[in-house]
Amino acid sequence: MMYLLFFLILMLDQGTKFWVLNALPPYQAHPITPFFNLFLTYNQGVSFSLFWGGENHQYILIILACIICFFLYRWLIHEKNKWTKIGLICVLAGATGNIIDRVRLHKVVDFLDFYLYSYHWPAFNVADIAICVGAGLMIMGSFLQKGKQHV
Repeated sequence: MMYLLFFLILMLDQGTKFWVLNALPPYQAHPITPFFNLFLTYNQGVSFSLFWGGENHQYILIILACIICFFLYRWLIHEKNKWTKIGLICVLAGATGNIIDRVRLHKVVDFLDFYLYSYHWPAFNVADIAICVGAGLMIMGSFLQKGKQHV
């Protein structure tokens, strides 16, 4: 079951990125609603393009992400809490999706663009959603686990 969730998230991430790369010109807003655009852009740094320092940094980011995924996977195979396990799977799938982008394109494809009036959130992708949801589930799992320990 956990491998199925991992591959569903990964396929959704890579499938949407493939579609966006082939359907949208870069850096042009395609309004969907009054607060949401499809907007193909690229992230060459970490979150929100932080720490971008040239082509060699991509290799460092790939290696670092792979090391983090290795430790998250080791945690996953020993974890007992269901919510924490699901969260770890989501984080691993999202991280893997972004690693694939870095290896293939030397940058991460972002395209979901939300805004409210002049307040604009940086563009993101399905992998980023999976990472955030996964982190939230891991936090929830830790609270549920602590609650069981005190009973």
